[in-house]
Amino acid sequence: MLKVVKLNTDHQLIEQSLKNNRKAQKLLYDKYAPKMLSLCVYYIKDIQQSEAVMLSGFFKVFTKLSTFENNGSFEGWIRKIMVWESITYLRKKEVLFFTDEIESYEKLIEEQVELNIAIEDLQQFINQLPEGCKVVFNLYVIEGYKHAEIAEMLKITEGTSKTQLSRARKALQKMISINRKTYHEKTR
Repeated sequence: MLKVVKLNTDHQLIEQSLKNNRKAQKLLYDKYAPKMLSLCVYYIKDIQQSEAVMLSGFFKVFTKLSTFENNGSFEGWIRKIMVWESITYLRKKEVLFFTDEIESYEKLIEEQVELNIAIEDLQQFINQLPEGCKVVFNLYVIEGYKHAEIAEMLKITEGTSKTQLSRARKALQKMISINRKTYHEKTR
C-alpha cells in the first residue's frame, strides 16, 4: 500500500522534490509560478517571453535545488534565479542599453501619457522606460539590490547604475505629473 505524505511546507516540498517526487515539484511550481511570472514581467514586457523566461528559471530551480542551503527565504532564492534569467534574456536579445539622452524620451512620454495614475498603471509607466533605466530601477527599487551589486550583475559602473536610476525616477515623475495634469484637465 502506498503511503500518502501530506506536503505543505517548503522544507517538505524541497525534500520530496530532491527525491524526484513530481507531485512535490508541481506543488512548488504552482505555489511560486504566479509571483515569479509577475517578476519576469517587471523586466520583460512581452508576456509569452516572460513565461518562457519563467519556465527556464524553474528548470534551473529544480536542477539546482540541491544547492539551496535553507539559509534565508526559499522564495528569495527563486526570485534571484528569475532576476538572473530575465537579465540573461535581455542581454541575449541585445535590448539592454543604457541611455545618455533622456530628452527625446521625455517628449515621447508627453505624447503617450493620458491615463489616470493608479497602482496598476505604474507598471505600464515602468515598462515605458528605456530598458537600461527599467532594469536598474527594478533591481534597485523593487528587488532591493545595492548599486555595487547592480553594477556587477549588469557589467556596468556604479556611477552608470546611479545615473540610470536617477533618469528612471525623473522620467517616472514626469509621466505621473503629466498624467495628473491631463486627468485634471479632463475632469474640469
